[in-house]
Amino acid sequence: MNDSPVELPVEVWRGGVNAWNCDGMGHLNVRYYVAFATEGLEGLAAELGLTDAFRPGGASTLVVRDHHLRFLREAREGAVLHMRAGVVEIGEADATIVQLIYHSISGEVCAAIQSRVSHVTAQDLRPFPWSAKVRDRARALACTLPEIAKARSLSQAAPSAEVDRARADEWGLEPIGMGVVQPGEADVFGRMAAHHFLGHVADGITGMVAPFRQTVVDHAETDPKRFGGAALEYRVVYRAWPRVGDRFVVRSGISGVDHVAMKMTHWILDPATGQPWGGAEAVVTTFDLDARKIVRIAQPAQAVIGGWIKPGLGL
Repeated sequence: MNDSPVELPVEVWRGGVNAWNCDGMGHLNVRYYVAFATEGLEGLAAELGLTDAFRPGGASTLVVRDHHLRFLREAREGAVLHMRAGVVEIGEADATIVQLIYHSISGEVCAAIQSRVSHVTAQDLRPFPWSAKVRDRARALACTLPEIAKARSLSQAAPSAEVDRARADEWGLEPIGMGVVQPGEADVFGRMAAHHFLGHVADGITGMVAPFRQTVVDHAETDPKRFGGAALEYRVVYRAWPRVGDRFVVRSGISGVDHVAMKMTHWILDPATGQPWGGAEAVVTTFDLDARKIVRIAQPAQAVIGGWIKPGLGL
């Protein structure tokens, strides 16, 4: 892994990891990487001159269409972090940006986040062209996409249109989460904040994946006494933005396995209409909580898990 320091054009966020940001594995939960990325996006918007983009009365804002995350170094309670960002590409009303989260003390890159964002009207999300001023500033913040931020195991192809309740039933996708968007989950415009998409996946995934983790451990060369899971890579696609009071259900399935990790696909649907709010794909490992390292998936375990794979399942 190339983890040499990469200096993106501008610092957009600085903070740390609190106990309540961590999950049962003892490290930063995936939802907070997205929460920090959202704060960093707000900082980048200000650097671009969009100082009102995330104020309640703003005329235009930025929405993320697609997040790609790679997790490179654990962030545990007490870790000190900061984020730098840059603009990879800019279109008429959209852009690709990259954000790197660093361990501030060591300088190592903790995570890399690539995002496709759209400049839209704040209330009805219609595309809103960038101003000349924003374009000039984007050129000043331009960068190339670092190798460590590029997709490794997940496709970045355009999302499929065939994602809905009928297809979930056809695939036999398991419901792992269900609920209603709460006021505390909404952004300043009343739409569910992006990190709650992954948050609701993370809240429900343990029960689904536990038997598969046990299978990995049962056939492992090592003998971990305490084990859990860790994500290596995530892609999140946002199709629509539920508001406070809207319902959601998370439907999930296994879509791949190799000697290192399983691939899982999650569809987040509106139970009322059957249409998708969004979806996520993850590359996840079984993790030795004492050695703090990946437990490899032996061939017998791959064979068992392979029997549950739904070939062709995607976003």
